[in-house]
Amino acid sequence: MSNHSTLTINLATIIVAAGLALPASFGTSFAAEQRSPEDIINALKAPRVTRSLSASPADAAKKAEETRFVDSLRNRPTRSLSTAEREQIVTIAQKRPSIDLEVNFEYNSDKIGQKATPQVTNLGQALASSELKGGTYIVAGYTDAKGGDTYNQGLSERRADAVKRFLAEKYGIDPANLVTVGYGKTHLKNAADPTSGDNRRVQIINASDK
Repeated sequence: MSNHSTLTINLATIIVAAGLALPASFGTSFAAEQRSPEDIINALKAPRVTRSLSASPADAAKKAEETRFVDSLRNRPTRSLSTAEREQIVTIAQKRPSIDLEVNFEYNSDKIGQKATPQVTNLGQALASSELKGGTYIVAGYTDAKGGDTYNQGLSERRADAVKRFLAEKYGIDPANLVTVGYGKTHLKNAADPTSGDNRRVQIINASDK
């Protein structure tokens, strides 16, 4: 994504890592397009669990383990996550509510400018809503396949961090509740067209049981 300005976001525990592209299998995802606060809320809300569908002891133990792992990532610098930790997030995200969002960063930039502001503003309104407030979210950033691995990885991480700062500063979202991760040009959403804009996205993942 080194040569492109459009980024998509997808969420479930909000995983917002600007400039990254999460796999299409990441939770309940949507096409990369401008989404309203209501769209984001509906995508990230945890499904209601009835008594008949309650988790088995093994499932409950697995979820508790995943929660401990996500908690261990709070306040960690985005660039400090290992490859194994990033892949573990991918596995967790597959079972969590999420959404892909287009964040239009300027060319080769991690600054949230005029074009990027509307979508991150909608995201901030959604996460600050009564339905989602207080939850833990993963912000995962992705790029397309154009450019080098190292550059794209760093860009996706910086953009994820930029989204996190915006949410914390403008909407009072607790930074500890936003786990950022970058995937560079790995996990392409549209593998058939590696340079497609579909791959330049940010995914938000709801990592809460709420």
